[in-house]
Amino acid sequence: MNIENTQSQMRKGVLEFCILSIIQRAEAYPSDILEEMKKAELHILEGTLYPLLTRLKNADLLSYRWVESLSGPPRKYFSLTEKGKSFYGELEATWKQLADAVEQITSKNAEDNTPQPTEPQAKETQNINEQIP
Repeated sequence: MNIENTQSQMRKGVLEFCILSIIQRAEAYPSDILEEMKKAELHILEGTLYPLLTRLKNADLLSYRWVESLSGPPRKYFSLTEKGKSFYGELEATWKQLADAVEQITSKNAEDNTPQPTEPQAKETQNINEQIP
């Protein structure tokens, strides 16, 4: 099994949620989204971002407005529509449930991997506990 492929699939699974999360805070220009994702070490290429933004816009989750730029062509700033805000709220709730479930399972695995006392240590602990009133 290829770890890089599994890691990539995990990132793809949260990509849309992260992008919507950035946009729900304030309208965003695509290069700002790329920069924030990069800072969080969720690297995404423009060739991935732009089609995703278009798909979200076509699903009526995003809208955009053009803003004139002093140093080049106009810029397209994205924001959530009402439908997008509702969709984001549902994704956020799903993420929290999923993150809690994963944390519960992985922390249980960590607990299960803690060294268990050897039999003499266990007897000493039992004897000490019996002495405590």
